[in-house]
Amino acid sequence: MSGTVLVLGGRSEIGLAVAQRLAGDHRRFVLAARPGADLTAATTTLREAGAETVDTAEFDADDLAAHGPFLEKVAAEHGPLDVVVLAFGILGDQARAEEDATHATAIVHTDYVAQVGVLTHAANLLRAQGHGSLVVFSSVAGVRVRRANYVYGSAKAGLDGFASGLADALPGSGVHLLLVRPGFVIGRMTEGMSPAPFSSTPDQVADATVAALRKRRGVVWVPGVLRPVFFGMRLLPRALWRRLPR
Repeated sequence: MSGTVLVLGGRSEIGLAVAQRLAGDHRRFVLAARPGADLTAATTTLREAGAETVDTAEFDADDLAAHGPFLEKVAAEHGPLDVVVLAFGILGDQARAEEDATHATAIVHTDYVAQVGVLTHAANLLRAQGHGSLVVFSSVAGVRVRRANYVYGSAKAGLDGFASGLADALPGSGVHLLLVRPGFVIGRMTEGMSPAPFSSTPDQVADATVAALRKRRGVVWVPGVLRPVFFGMRLLPRALWRRLPR
């Protein structure tokens, strides 16, 4: 394919793993990360995976006003965007968020509000092109929000709903949206935390994501067993649900 792959969150383990797997299909990549981020290792990894061109760009997800101009600049400088991967986000500190409203709203701003802004601009840009794919990382944490991480979970619930609605608005536009719902991912973001049941690694999430993207699926759960598990969990009485650990 001739289009460019744009990874928003170029230091993300999952985002980079997805890009590595797309390097066999695409020649050009742009890794975008917050100002000051070191993308040297990520760039080397992509080139070793077969990418012909890997450029980097500074991207502040929380700067909503900059989203549109940033995407337009990338498209103008690097050609049509074939895949836009939204791989940025923060886990935050649940205990702190329960006491600190500023921290709670910062989590929601990055994990929901900023994602909505980027998705709206990116969808409009791809519609104008007449083609392209959006990859959005939700979480099972948003399928039914738990007491143990309700701030992060609520942001993912909002993102999941927004992305699902956007996907329903895209048929006929040439634009495809893939919504990824991973469970607990063992990686840098969750370092020091005890893995939850049905955990996965960034590589496993990336494998499932790219396989689903190539098949133009709408939703993928990682691992797949989580889909029936959470169907059952939705039926749990609230008194039992609130006692569940993360």
